[in-house]
Order: sequence, then structure tokens, then C-alpha cells
Amino acid sequence: MELTLYQVDAFTRTPFAGNPAAVCVVEHFPEADLMQKVANEMNLSETAFVQPREEGGWHLRWFTPTDEVDLCGHATLATAHVLFERELVPSDATAVFHTLSGELRVTRRADGQLEMDFPSEPANMGFPGELIDNAIGVDGLRHAVNRMDAIVELESEQQLRDLKVDMSAIAALDVRGLIVTAPADDPDLDFVSRFFGPQVGVPEDPVTGSAHCCLAPWWADRLGKTHMKARQISARGGEVEVELNADRVLLRGHAVTVLTAAMSL
Repeated sequence: MELTLYQVDAFTRTPFAGNPAAVCVVEHFPEADLMQKVANEMNLSETAFVQPREEGGWHLRWFTPTDEVDLCGHATLATAHVLFERELVPSDATAVFHTLSGELRVTRRADGQLEMDFPSEPANMGFPGELIDNAIGVDGLRHAVNRMDAIVELESEQQLRDLKVDMSAIAALDVRGLIVTAPADDPDLDFVSRFFGPQVGVPEDPVTGSAHCCLAPWWADRLGKTHMKARQISARGGEVEVELNADRVLLRGHAVTVLTAAMSL
């Protein structure tokens, strides 16, 4: 058995930045155990498997090195990029994905960005702030949680850059991961963030599309605007444009293929 894998850097215009994801286009999904082993072998924050549906569109599943997850933004962007690039979806059509988080749609814009239509994931429930503050070593301004992640807002971008987190304490939080965010120093940006997910085998994710489904409503409430530009300030870094539209979030970004490989099994 041979699988073709494409490695794509998402939320960036240039190679070796943004968030790398592996994408595997298959006629039929392999067994879940095998997909998990492939994801572990790739050792990227996400490996996506995509399969055509008889009814039209695509089935899409995402795996970290240790777990299958309900939602992943950058690997969806990477998958759509591959389908458009390989002409498996026409450039003027919409890539429609059926996932554990429902139907997701991706279109290619005239400016070259891919636009993903995702569910909004507002954080509107309380979360013990002291647990988060102890884990990141900084007193946060606001703390909350949604169905996936906890979130904490800091006073400044410099605080966010200087974080020295306790990864074991973050791993002990009963969530998928932790979003830490702050207002941006750059006047061309609205907010910045970092994402930590040791619970699912991703200590710090370079750029997390799904986290911006929470960040969009979070900052829309604070800034009084629905269209915003953001940067995830990990070591690799990446840019995400967001637009809140009722209970949906439009996520926009670029992607570039850096590797095509055949895996023999």
C-alpha cells in the first residue's frame, strides 16, 4: 500500500513559516489506527485525510500525532489548497467538507487567499482563572472556555511574547488546549495569540485556525468590529484574517506546498 502525502505550510505566503500540515487524498479512508500511525510518523500538529463522497463534496478527518480531533483550521486550509492545486476541485468552485464539526466550505478568492466558513465557537462560560494563571505564570485579565478550549486575555503583546509556560500544568486543564491572546502592537493588526495543546500532542501550535473561531467573537465584542486581522506569534508565525458573520466565522489565509512524498506501508 502506498499513500501520497503533501506537506503544506498554511497561513503563510512563503515556505517554512505558518503551520505545516500533511494532507493525504484517498479513495477510501484507511482504518483509524493506521491513519493515527501515519499522523504520528509525520509528527506534525495535524495530518488530514480527505475522501470524495459519492453524493458530492469530501469527507475530511484530522489527526494530531496522538488523537483524532473535531476541528482543525490550518489542516482544512492545507487540504483545500491541495485540492485546488491538483485541480480536484475547480478554482472557481467551493470545496465542501463533511466533518465531525459539520459542513465546512472553502473558496479561493481573487487575491489568492483561501476563505474558510467555520462555526463560531464563542467562549462564554467561566473557567477557574487561577489554574490558567498558574500555568502561564501571568495574571490574565479575562478567562473563559468554550466546548473545546480555554482562553485567557493578557494586557500586552509583550507579556504574550515573554510567556514561560508550565506545559504540564496546561496539560492538566480539562480542555483540548489553551488560547492566550492580547491586543496587537502593530497598528495594521487587531490582536495576537498563541495556542498550547499538550493534551493532544501539540505543545505549541504554530498557527491555529480553529482557535480563531473563538478569537473572532472574543475580540469583536471588545473592539466593536467584525472584520479583523490577526497574527499568531509562535516561532514560525502566521497571519489570519477573520470576519464574524452571525454564528459563523470566515477565516482567510494563504498556503504553499513544500513537499510531496510517497509513504510505503
